[in-house]
Amino acid sequence: MSLLGALLLPATLCLAQQPNIEQVGAAGQANLQALAAGSPAVLPSSVRNEVIGSPYADQRWLPAQLIMSNKVPLAPVPLKYDVYNKRLLMRLVDRPKDSLQLDDRLLERFILQEPATAISPARQRVFRRFTDAPVATHRTQYVEVLQDGKFSLLKQYVKLLHKAQTGAYSNGNRMDELEDKPNYYVRGSNGTAVPVKLNLKQIQSAVPELSAALQATPGAKTAKTEADWVAVFKALNARP
Repeated sequence: MSLLGALLLPATLCLAQQPNIEQVGAAGQANLQALAAGSPAVLPSSVRNEVIGSPYADQRWLPAQLIMSNKVPLAPVPLKYDVYNKRLLMRLVDRPKDSLQLDDRLLERFILQEPATAISPARQRVFRRFTDAPVATHRTQYVEVLQDGKFSLLKQYVKLLHKAQTGAYSNGNRMDELEDKPNYYVRGSNGTAVPVKLNLKQIQSAVPELSAALQATPGAKTAKTEADWVAVFKALNARP
């Protein structure tokens, strides 16, 4: 039976009744097994494993809730989003040392559970399919929902690979480097995600319907960082 067939089989059983808490246990683990590619995934690296930077959205293994389009219940699973290779890696209870590739064809979203630290509380990080992307080829990829509401702030993770330079005229950099080059989008009332830069004038220009509201939103005139703009959009969406 194919992986997709193994995944669809329990889905037919779910049509007769709604998933309950018991299904998240043994049944949830069984469904996760159907999502695994079956062999340890080879993590991206150079020949000598010398790469500056990380291919992941987050380097940590974080517990994740997986939301499937066919409503199959799944147990939480440690997950990493490999941005550079456009894949999701997970670890199963019975294979804690292996990184397995997730068969994500029926995955709608995943929610990373980020633990509390000394300076920040625990939080949930929602990644969904980028179905409203302005570029059609991006619509099967994932985007992080930094702030949701009438106006959503979205983050598309992008990793650029700079190959090591060799030869007599190289600049001395002999390691490949992965550079973070995220793209940000604002989803307005028309349901389309518009690319933006995180500064007030550019957002006002790209999303004219937000111009006046942003002008009156606390923090918008001085916001510079991603965290600043998350706070601005939270305040913006809280307004009546």
